[in-house]
Amino acid sequence: MGINFRREIVANRLIPWLDQRTYLSSLRYFLRNKMIPNHKHTIWYLFSGLTLFLFIVQIVTGALLLLYYKPTPETAYESVKYIIDEVPYGNLVRSIHVWSSHFMIAAIAVHMFSVYFMKAYRKPREAMWLTGFVLLVLTLGFGFTGYLLPWDTAAFFATQIGTEIPRSIPLFGETIALLLRGGTEVGGETLTRLFALHVVVLPLVALLVLGVHLLLNQLHGTSKPIGVSEKGPPIPFLPSFI
Repeated sequence: MGINFRREIVANRLIPWLDQRTYLSSLRYFLRNKMIPNHKHTIWYLFSGLTLFLFIVQIVTGALLLLYYKPTPETAYESVKYIIDEVPYGNLVRSIHVWSSHFMIAAIAVHMFSVYFMKAYRKPREAMWLTGFVLLVLTLGFGFTGYLLPWDTAAFFATQIGTEIPRSIPLFGETIALLLRGGTEVGGETLTRLFALHVVVLPLVALLVLGVHLLLNQLHGTSKPIGVSEKGPPIPFLPSFI
């Protein structure tokens, strides 16, 4: 009786209360009626969702690592070593964070190539293509800014080489290199700046652009390649495609 009573409370009171204030039923109706084209190239649609999933993994594992990581030249390396050796499951969380970043870059690259080859950027989806390209650049930025954070020898020299590349940009190259490094050489100021970019600036910009990208996707729907015939009825987005 107790379980049934609690279920009745949730069904008759809590859910209607939430729905009146958040319109969850409208979102649920939309997702249930959203369809994915079913053709021989449908598998390539999966990489967009895979990229989003890996981005969520990055946020969760990154937040856990922030509980112990200390972004100063004196403590960064030791804090990473502490996470790996002392924190329960710390090495697992860090490994998931590192490897999911690699897979995320690969997934978004495959997604961009598939969009290009299937010509999914054509009218009226030009804005989706542009926001997707910005997300690709931001993803590469996550990889670059996060590489220095362990503050070991490999990360130090790789960042020194990486921050030399902007110097070749006409007019603004030297300024960009100085802004990234916080000086003429890679040092403690560089670590602080890349850490701020990695955990604050890039995530905020990425969430904003991602929100616009997903909104445009819902407005325009999933693109179907020109001249490709359907293999069968469209696939329901929820729950089949998910």
